[in-house]
Order: sequence, then structure tokens, then C-alpha cells
Amino acid sequence: MSKAMIRIRMSQADAHYAGNLVDGAKMLQLFGDVATELLIRNDGDEGLFAGYELCEFLAPVYAGDFIEVTGEITKVGNTSRKMKFEAKKVICPRPEDGESAAELLDEPVIVCKAVGTCVVPKEKQRFNKVEEIA
Repeated sequence: MSKAMIRIRMSQADAHYAGNLVDGAKMLQLFGDVATELLIRNDGDEGLFAGYELCEFLAPVYAGDFIEVTGEITKVGNTSRKMKFEAKKVICPRPEDGESAAELLDEPVIVCKAVGTCVVPKEKQRFNKVEEIA
């Protein structure tokens, strides 16, 4: 089934709290972007995000971190598309080693996981990919 991935660096504009901490809503925004790509690939339409049934914030994200977001459609219904998402920190800044120092993490750090459902109305579905996925 369809999978999608984006990688983005968190900027100072994304830092919402003291210590350059990025708010969790930014991860949900990125999950929405991945969901849009998945729906376009699967249905030829952006669809609509109906809601999350699970969302876990597991580690902090800071300005300067590189975040890799992946998503996958896990179940296809008549109009609904169930998806799972994961955001991982793959690079982080190292200001203690110099103002432009950064580190590629040996093991990415999972910062957020979620499960959600999107909807593509029948009349908007341009591809016939409606099949039940276990």
C-alpha cells in the first residue's frame, strides 16, 4: 500500500517555547502533509483529515532538529483511509561544539507517533483502489 516520507529542518520560526522547543502541533501539521500525499497517491484527491484516534508525543523537538516523517495507509474503506504516522529526529544541532555543528544520530529518536483517519468522498476518488487491507 502507499507510503510517503518527508524530511524537514525545524527552524527558529517553529520554536514556540523557551529553549527553542517546538510545539507538538508542528508534528501533527507534518502528519497532515504526509496524509495529503498519501491520499493524492491513492485517490488522486487531497481528501480531508477526519481525526486522530491515537497520538503520542515521545521526545522533545528543538529548532535545528531534522525531522523525518513517514506515513502509511493501513486500511482502505469505502471513503475512509486509516493511516499510521511516525516522526523521528535524525539530525540535531551541537551548539556546544560550535555554532554550526550538527550530528547525524546513529539511531533516530522517535518523537511522535499517531494513528488517524482521512476521508475521500466517492465523487472525488479518481482511482479505483478501494480494497480492504488487514
